[in-house]
Amino acid sequence: MAKTKKEKEVKKVVRETETDKIRKMDQTAIENEIKVLKQELFNLRFQSAVGKLENTAQIGKTKKQIARMKTVLTERANAIKLGGKYGTQ
Repeated sequence: MAKTKKEKEVKKVVRETETDKIRKMDQTAIENEIKVLKQELFNLRFQSAVGKLENTAQIGKTKKQIARMKTVLTERANAIKLGGKYGTQ
């Protein structure tokens, strides 16, 4: 009695990065989200100054998210300037 090995299907899990999610958004949505995040960053800094902020890592996460969005906007502006379609959906 020989055991037969079952062939397993290997499914590759592709996770969508934050930058990929941002690239799917249109320009006005990104700009509006940046405004919301800047307001949130202001509130977090205010809470930090008062001593009420529990999760101090949230400030860094918010800053990085704003930077990602600005990077995508810059990529799109450069693509338009160069005549390509990189970064535009």
